[in-house]
Amino acid sequence: MKTVLVTGSSRGIGKAIAKIFLENNFRVCINSHKNLFELEKTLKEFENKFSKKKIMAVQADVSKYENCLFLFDEIQKKFSDVDILINNAGISYFGLFNLMRESEWKNILDVNLNSVINCSHIAIQSMIKKKSGVIINISSVWGKVGASCETIYSTSKGAVNLFTKSLAKELAPEKIRINAIACGMIDTTMNNIFDDEEKKNIKTQIPMDCFGNVDDVAELTLFLASDKSKYITGQIINLDGGWI
Repeated sequence: MKTVLVTGSSRGIGKAIAKIFLENNFRVCINSHKNLFELEKTLKEFENKFSKKKIMAVQADVSKYENCLFLFDEIQKKFSDVDILINNAGISYFGLFNLMRESEWKNILDVNLNSVINCSHIAIQSMIKKKSGVIINISSVWGKVGASCETIYSTSKGAVNLFTKSLAKELAPEKIRINAIACGMIDTTMNNIFDDEEKKNIKTQIPMDCFGNVDDVAELTLFLASDKSKYITGQIINLDGGWI
């Protein structure tokens, strides 16, 4: 049975990803930094549906390397090495760049980019030894084209996309696959920064005339982690209803 780590998985996209892997007989570690109440709530919910032997939760700030070491050590103690890493932890910021404070953009880069680098660096140590492993980074379409009033967020996701492509080339000979999902408008609390009228206007720009949902992301993640996609690596796959 393979072990999956999903960062930032107390709710939303991360929670949906964790759930679909549990449903498909993986061992799963869920993680959160600040949302301890949500993390414990999600853990109890999963324990009521699945075997307690298949699920664990670890509170850790994955933007800090030493905390990632602690996280992976805890997973090793209960399960095994991480076979599939889902880098989902992320935060957004909507506003003009010239009005941002240095602490704000550093925090976005730490959470959105450095967490991916930290967890990937630790995970690949055992993956290289086993010549097997999958990393999936949850990114954004704004990492491809950029978004006004989301300059640093777009920058962080653009860096994640290039990290994905570069590391995939580096580790392909080791039989480790790395891909990213560039999400469009997914119906999550992160997008509650937009009011109903703004959401309506955005929807008119999407050819499929609707937002995606967390299960859409989860199902694509499961596919990319499976042997059905064994020849796919280094790809940034848009999940946006034809928007971008």
